[in-house]
Amino acid sequence: MRRQMSKILGIDTSNYTTSAALLDTDSMKVVQSKMLLPVKRGEKGLRQSDAVFHHTKQLPRVLKDVMPENAVKLSGIGVSVKPRSFDGSYMPCFLVGQSAAEVMGLALGLVPEFTSHQTGHILAALYSCKMLKLLKEDSSFIAFHVSGGTTDMLLCTPNKDTVLNIETIGCSLDLNAGQVIDRTGIMLGLDFPCGIELERLALKSGASYRIKPSMKDMNCCLSGVENQCRNMYGSGVSKEDVAFFGISSVLAAIKEMTKLAKLKYGELPFIYAGGVMSNKFIASNLEHGYFAEPEFSRDNAVGAAIYSAVRKGLI
Repeated sequence: MRRQMSKILGIDTSNYTTSAALLDTDSMKVVQSKMLLPVKRGEKGLRQSDAVFHHTKQLPRVLKDVMPENAVKLSGIGVSVKPRSFDGSYMPCFLVGQSAAEVMGLALGLVPEFTSHQTGHILAALYSCKMLKLLKEDSSFIAFHVSGGTTDMLLCTPNKDTVLNIETIGCSLDLNAGQVIDRTGIMLGLDFPCGIELERLALKSGASYRIKPSMKDMNCCLSGVENQCRNMYGSGVSKEDVAFFGISSVLAAIKEMTKLAKLKYGELPFIYAGGVMSNKFIASNLEHGYFAEPEFSRDNAVGAAIYSAVRKGLI
């Protein structure tokens, strides 16, 4: 008799995307659905109260997209309940996903597995890069989580109980990379979030810049990049060249952080994840490492499903 396939549901209600994913642990295929939260033109983001409201409206729609018409018996539910893994990490928007997971768990007789948004990003990137085997090895790896909320370089070590132990070994000391990209894009008249449009604009530039990133140990400082972009645009530099300078500056910082980490930790595997790392120009100009496909690099719920599957011994 053919055994029943295991299906794991993942939920993530991050600051700007409502996400759900269904993982088949036999085939390791996923179906996912996402909806960006609506941000008014010219605005740089959302208040948490507005994010909670929009997630509450959108989550049933993305869940419907990944669940078959005939109700499927789930083997597990994984959900992101906070931004990072450390104690005290909190953001109200994640309560929407947590509440939905708990209600579904009560109805189905399941106990949801709680993880962090950051852990989910790393696991989704490992899935995309076909590197989930790193979770079963004794050695560590280094993961970048680069987005609007983080510019983190993380030393990750597999752990039987928590799946991953995560130690921050480098970060931005002021603005995050995604903030630089979004603020530059809004200044240039682009819609938030600005990453995809800013990259398209930058690729039309014929400029060349030699950029020395501002570093303190293995940490970067990016607030100066925003100021430089603003000054350039104010002095008449084209939108294309300003966009290219902004993205190139983020690239320079990530390259320098990578270089310093290699000097300290040696030739560990490097994994790159987060919305900023879906930028193909940045990825193609880093010398080595594993890069998630854009759909698994931007906010998603695949990592939450992977987390639950690993915790249940299904991966």
